[in-house]
Amino acid sequence: MAEASYTAPLATRGLGERLVDALLSGRGIWPAVPAIIVLTVVAVIPFVILLSLGFSDMEVSRGAIVSQTFSLQHLTNALTDPLYWTTFQRSMTLALTTTALCIFFGYPVAYLFLIGGRWTRRLILVLTIAPLLTSGIVRTYAWLVILGGRGVVNSTLMSLGLIDQPLRIMNTHWAVLIGMVQIHLPVMILPLIAVMSRHDGRLVEASANLGASRLGTLRTVILPLSVPGIGTGAALVFTLSYTTFVVPQLLGGGNYLNAATMIYEQVVYSLEWSKGSVSSMILMVTCLIVLVAIALVTNHFTRWTKGRDA
Repeated sequence: MAEASYTAPLATRGLGERLVDALLSGRGIWPAVPAIIVLTVVAVIPFVILLSLGFSDMEVSRGAIVSQTFSLQHLTNALTDPLYWTTFQRSMTLALTTTALCIFFGYPVAYLFLIGGRWTRRLILVLTIAPLLTSGIVRTYAWLVILGGRGVVNSTLMSLGLIDQPLRIMNTHWAVLIGMVQIHLPVMILPLIAVMSRHDGRLVEASANLGASRLGTLRTVILPLSVPGIGTGAALVFTLSYTTFVVPQLLGGGNYLNAATMIYEQVVYSLEWSKGSVSSMILMVTCLIVLVAIALVTNHFTRWTKGRDA
């Protein structure tokens, strides 16, 4: 009589094992679940709290919210207050000017990286990345030493006999602009280098073989191909410049007011959380509008790279 075959029952996997398998399988939305959770905690929830503070009247006692009622008064006051318009206009002008200057100074560096030799490329990368290894606060304090009344600039000009007394550079708009451009310039150069490094060298050779000069090749071949890098760098520089706090606070002095410093004073000094929330929302919305505009312009000038149907 043959013995009956015996099949061992399959072990039932627990919920934890199935969840880990789903996260590591690479299928569906599961691999993105950890990122979604982190973004919800650090971005979505704080933004909802920000909205609740901006659209409400609060009664605060001993640092705690006692009562909170819905209101549009703070938003209405912000949109009709000339101080808000002046402050955000100054911040927008400063950010756009910084972005334009970073493109102006950064593109030649990226182009030199493209046409340079191995050691030239290494030197450019070192000089570009090295400032990023230092805190922005430290670099800003360095400009205090350079642009101060007895700083390097004034001392050099006075020793050469070009001026009789120190120039007032610190605590001015120009000091803020100089610091912003220097601090954010590497953020413009790196995307340009990344995009230009992917160029097909045969296109440049073909342009030269067809009789184009180096300037003509730059204008008709290299520049159109580097538009994505310009757009990426412009978006990064504008965002950092428009929302920056350290540089205007240190180089502009206590009387220099931009959007970030205004929000800081409203929240920290005046304890007007609703006004600070409204100002923050205006800052984010206007920044997002400019970023969308940059994306649309970049997409417009790169349509030819997306095929005939684009």
